[in-house]
Amino acid sequence: MARFYNSRVHRLRVFGILWALASTSISALAQVVQYDKPDREQYLLQGARKEGEVMIYTSLVPEDLAALGAAFERKYGVKLKSWRANSEKVVQRTLTEARAGRHEADAVETNGPQLEALYREKALQPLHSPHLKDLMPQALRPHGHWVGSRINLFVQSYNTRLVKKEELPKSYAELAEPRWKGRLGIEAEDEDWFAMIVTDLGEEAGLRLFREIVRTNGLSVRKGHTLLAGLVASGEIPLALTTYSHGAEKMKQRGAPVEWFAIAPAIGRANGIGIVAQPPHPHAAALFADFLLSPEGQAILQKGGYVPANLRVADRAQKLPLKFVDPALMLDEFEKWKKLWAQIVLGAPR
Repeated sequence: MARFYNSRVHRLRVFGILWALASTSISALAQVVQYDKPDREQYLLQGARKEGEVMIYTSLVPEDLAALGAAFERKYGVKLKSWRANSEKVVQRTLTEARAGRHEADAVETNGPQLEALYREKALQPLHSPHLKDLMPQALRPHGHWVGSRINLFVQSYNTRLVKKEELPKSYAELAEPRWKGRLGIEAEDEDWFAMIVTDLGEEAGLRLFREIVRTNGLSVRKGHTLLAGLVASGEIPLALTTYSHGAEKMKQRGAPVEWFAIAPAIGRANGIGIVAQPPHPHAAALFADFLLSPEGQAILQKGGYVPANLRVADRAQKLPLKFVDPALMLDEFEKWKKLWAQIVLGAPR
């Protein structure tokens, strides 16, 4: 028996059998996720109730995740379980488990560049949903392995007691005017926003402009979009260049003297959902993805302040001139933009 398993020929045969079985399993899972007959919802629900739960790895904030989970469980009787961390940790855990042959996550809901990295590592499978036809074109990826579900919209926010509406800048060039000296803030890790704005302005001209803004007026660099929005609300930073629209909107709803606007083009980053290659609960995973992309799920995200990707849920931000962060570009050129960001923004006088 030992000689049998020590034989290279037989080892290859055993490996081939195991690979064939794994491939068959993956194919069967894909058939579940991509089921596209008219009874899709009932088909998925029947399987999901037998599975009993769905596990999501996500970077969504707890209160919005709780609202989604409650609505999903109430509608389908299937429990939404989650593991939450920042987008980098979500990717790390997903890849570590996939490489170790551990299959705990069903789906991943996080930032676009991180989902793109999972796609490149073959950790996601093609995603189908009847709601794809209703999504804004920028939310769809050519390869179809993940899809944008909510848009983090970068906007400028200001303290309404310290900045008059009529003095708001209409272009980035106006931010180099001396009247903004000591009044500007920015989030510490928004290299992707910076890359999109600079390329839109023309790389050479854009870099020259940001160097001028920093030289003339300085930037207060703070880590965390929620913190930055809070500092605008408190008056410590009169005008912030990179807050999320949902963060500013929440501050405004709580009565803070905060308003947001967007210097064109507004930059959006699609946060999305992808189903892992071998989900332990494939029916529930596909059912949750459909729910998240449906008008019902999108309305919950909108209530949390996000820009819905589904155009059937109208939002004021959808009417803005929008440019989206290119997740593939940011993966390929991240070191370049990280270096420029560090030189120009992180090294800015405070």
